[in-house]
Amino acid sequence: MVPTRRRALQTVGATALAALAGCATDRIGGDSKPEYSLYVEPVDVSPVEHALYTPDDDPLFGAPARTALDAILPSGRHTTYGYRPLPEDAYLSHEGTYYQTAYVVTGRKLTQRHLVRVDTVPRESVPDDAVLVDTLDRPTARVVKILHSYTQTNGETSTADLLRDDAYVLRRPAERESRLATGELSGRVVTMTDSGAWAYRIRVDRERIVETAHTALAIEVASDRETFREVVFGSRIDAELDASGLSASARDVLTQAITRETYTESGSRSAAFEELLRALGVRGDDSVSGRLLWYDGSLYRYALYVSSPD
Repeated sequence: MVPTRRRALQTVGATALAALAGCATDRIGGDSKPEYSLYVEPVDVSPVEHALYTPDDDPLFGAPARTALDAILPSGRHTTYGYRPLPEDAYLSHEGTYYQTAYVVTGRKLTQRHLVRVDTVPRESVPDDAVLVDTLDRPTARVVKILHSYTQTNGETSTADLLRDDAYVLRRPAERESRLATGELSGRVVTMTDSGAWAYRIRVDRERIVETAHTALAIEVASDRETFREVVFGSRIDAELDASGLSASARDVLTQAITRETYTESGSRSAAFEELLRALGVRGDDSVSGRLLWYDGSLYRYALYVSSPD
């Protein structure tokens, strides 16, 4: 799903946040004071261009997305079973008109699918002809890695919702043409490392399962760029500020955060920092990420990392 106003770009800045987390831990040490780190970085495109969705070039996700776009723009429909090739609520541009994707469930269908499962193989039982996962094509390797993560975390992995019970269902066109779908790897052992650690025997079964029909369509939201810009600001920009709307001290904090990409305070937050966080829509002591700021004619993404004492 494409993120909405308060969920935009959740993955953006994740690396920076991880770095901030490490730095915060180092600085706090045995100190009992919380630390607040504001991360701000420029976005080098306009809000309109940033909001528009463009599929990747890869065959796994990009190809079905482009097929769906060709079908729904400007007023068509495209149905897939068991998966959605396009993100929901994505903004699109077509011949000067702007649209947003939407999905409706239009039924169910009994469909034959390949289901992939894995069984753990002890290292001492790994055969000489075991296949290293990184030598596999991407659609195949991705499935094996998802099942590996599911197995190692006892189903607690973040990708568990991609599975049907303990099986991965091959649905996307690239998956249905992969080495898993051809049966080439069924019964073979795949290892996650050169040493043979984390080895699995692949099981591929063809089963009839009920798949939900997801129908995509495009809803017109603006007939020109100027109107669409207002749509973007109303739905994707989390904070809209200008220098005159901040005190000199709060403006200085934001300038430092932009210049250094990080501004940090420990313990009680200063009045200037509090003012800036309120203006950014950040309240309380919770970490936030993936937010967008329009400040004095430029676009930024920002996040706040809060390191609480143990």
